[in-house]
Amino acid sequence: MDTKQSLAALIAETIEECYMGIDGLPTADEISGFLEIPPQKEMGDYAFPCFKLSKVLRKGPPMIASTLAGAIGANDLARAEQMGGYLNFFLQRDNFAQKTLETVLASGEAYGSGTEGEGKTICLDYSSINIAKRFHIGHLSTTMLGHSIARIYRFLGYKTVGINHLGDWGSQFGKMIYAYKTWGTREEVEKNGVPELTRLYVKFHEEAEKDPSLDDEGRRWFKAIEEGDEEALSLFNWFKELTLRDAKPVYDMLGVEFDSYNGESFYVDKTDAVVEELTEKNLLTLSEGAKVVDLDEENSGMPPCIIIKKDGTTIYATRDIAAALYRKKTYDFDKCLYVVAYQQDLHFRQWFKVIEKMGYEWSRDLVHVAFGMISYEGQSLSTRKGHVLYLEDVLNMAIEKARAIIEEKSSNLENKDEVARQVGIGAVVYADLQNGRIKDIDFHWDRVLSFDGESGPYVQYTHARCCSALRKAEGLEAVEPDYSALSDDYAQELLRQLSRFPETVREAASRYEPSIITRAVTELCKAYNKFYYENRIMVDEAPVREARVRLTRAVKNTIKTGLYLIGMEAPERM
Repeated sequence: MDTKQSLAALIAETIEECYMGIDGLPTADEISGFLEIPPQKEMGDYAFPCFKLSKVLRKGPPMIASTLAGAIGANDLARAEQMGGYLNFFLQRDNFAQKTLETVLASGEAYGSGTEGEGKTICLDYSSINIAKRFHIGHLSTTMLGHSIARIYRFLGYKTVGINHLGDWGSQFGKMIYAYKTWGTREEVEKNGVPELTRLYVKFHEEAEKDPSLDDEGRRWFKAIEEGDEEALSLFNWFKELTLRDAKPVYDMLGVEFDSYNGESFYVDKTDAVVEELTEKNLLTLSEGAKVVDLDEENSGMPPCIIIKKDGTTIYATRDIAAALYRKKTYDFDKCLYVVAYQQDLHFRQWFKVIEKMGYEWSRDLVHVAFGMISYEGQSLSTRKGHVLYLEDVLNMAIEKARAIIEEKSSNLENKDEVARQVGIGAVVYADLQNGRIKDIDFHWDRVLSFDGESGPYVQYTHARCCSALRKAEGLEAVEPDYSALSDDYAQELLRQLSRFPETVREAASRYEPSIITRAVTELCKAYNKFYYENRIMVDEAPVREARVRLTRAVKNTIKTGLYLIGMEAPERM
């Protein structure tokens, strides 16, 4: 039992003793959820808001707080004080240090994990690269958010299913075929791969601006794909093969894997069943020649969801509905998360509502995990206009820049290439997951690769610093630690950061927000560096040294775990 749980159990016990026989008193688990961190350190380590008890006890919060504070007083766990309507706790520092370190070190790198997800499945639809286009920096957020969320849920015991819902359907593929047949050669495409397809795609749009009839040619070739034309399908599948081959090195660099690559085209033959079911349930109406589902019965202001366009073809929503039905049947998910930019919010709200109107209660388990857009040093990106920054190039550039910095700062480091890879890629990942996912990101090298302040290299360097301190302690005789050596403010703040890590993981999971872990690990690193500068680890007094070594080991393990959960590696030397 950790300190917070122990505190909650103490409060529950005291409430029961002071107000025996009253129904509706909160359990220890409920009290644990009510506990708050006071806004100022002088106000204690934890606070229990007694207004949570006012209704059931029919007393004012200050009176309740006063009664409980008098009953608890001071003990080995904490000293209780009334502060207005709050019951504030000041932890007994030696005891807090011992309990926290015993809990963290007993779990090792599994500290903060859980079993609450056992028997439950989370589907994650993320990355979703487009066929015949290179993996660019605009796909970084969806890829790393999805990857991190999957790791967080697995850490809590859930089964996760990663789905790369490929963008492999639409008239653009007809345009791609026309461009290839008009201006391309198989030799050039085989030689240069997706970059050559991108060149052809850009050329098509340049030429179509001068001759709009080319758009008709593109539509004609896409119709050939839809109708199963042998040549059109052969080229279409070839483009997919080239794209996945091109993307694999990037996924490998990021450590990302998927369980399914079923894209839009996989669900095309499943849309007829969707239309049939919507028809049977009298949900389809005609609107300007299109078949739609009306969503405005409750004056929600939501426009109708188009299912069949007036030309008789399906759209994204139809295929997304088919995909959701397929995934529920195949994986029986408890939640299906869609990690897609916030611009698609209306699209998801529309077809989620259609699923609900179809009578499926699990529609509430469909979640749009929205995120902001990414730009590069102030410039927005557009494949069509040729303004694009490829992610593989960004990662390789980050590795090169990291190696140059390491060469300057740590010229004697043996495995510079490996550390440069870890630091360079980690810097890019950290920059993407540093702030709340809904915020737009402007990618700047000077901030990304900084070793000072809030950055990936700073966090990784702190982990390496912990490893260095632990190497110096190797071989020393083990003694009983003197936990009073961890009673200073710097050690206590560090212990507080450690003790809150399990809550951090669960909050990140419940909000689909990896930045919560990124920020927590950063604050942990800041607290350790302050502790490190104020307290020598390798002192002569063995019990003091042992306590500080144990604290360092606990911090090192937790940093490594936190970095893993956001998709970063933790170098042991830098």
